[in-house]
Amino acid sequence: MSQPTVILGGFLSFGMLYSDMREALMQIIDQPVWIVETQSHDWLPGVIPPGWSRILHKLDRTVRRAANESKTGRVTLIGHSAGGVLGRLYLSTKPFMGHAYRGLDYVDHLITLGSPHYNQRRFMYGKWMSQWVNRRYPGACFAQVRYTSIAGRMVRGDTHGSLRERHAYTFYRESIGQGDVWGDGLVPVASALLDGSLQITLDGVGHFMGFGGPWYGDQEILSQWWQQACTDQEKGDSPK
Repeated sequence: MSQPTVILGGFLSFGMLYSDMREALMQIIDQPVWIVETQSHDWLPGVIPPGWSRILHKLDRTVRRAANESKTGRVTLIGHSAGGVLGRLYLSTKPFMGHAYRGLDYVDHLITLGSPHYNQRRFMYGKWMSQWVNRRYPGACFAQVRYTSIAGRMVRGDTHGSLRERHAYTFYRESIGQGDVWGDGLVPVASALLDGSLQITLDGVGHFMGFGGPWYGDQEILSQWWQQACTDQEKGDSPK
């Protein structure tokens, strides 16, 4: 059944970056699409877990508003990059910094786009958040929620390749310990595909705008993964 969707952006993002994605998605689902209105500075305290609370509070307010307008009483949550990892934490019924968000009472489908679910890198969100969440809520943790993880396969890391390939090699190696693999230019495929979720890999798709090709939120790409993640499953078909 169709229902509203909430979009949570990635590290240092702000809401307006996802406006075109919101418009494209509304055309597909003919339902309201909400964007969590974060600002870049909201993410800066996140060097340690207590710093995530500001984002989680904003996410919670947005999800509850969207759920109030939903015929199902539930919403679909899309998390891009670090937003997808925080989305996993938001679902929990356990208190986090004194507050239990209980997102699974409102979210019945979590879709993550290029999210660094498995990450060894030193970068504050890549390491702290992914490792912290994985220890407590591994994989598709909550049976009440459908999980879909989407990875882009645009650049293979190569220390002797183009500038983009060399950069990708460094990012991938810091993420999973191996650089000569495929990914979206920032997050390797192996990091973005969450254990136990429906896993979708998209050829030629980059992490975000400006990565040298289409990204997850472009209309054509969005239509492609939405069909696999939502429409086919609603019909009872197995995504290819």
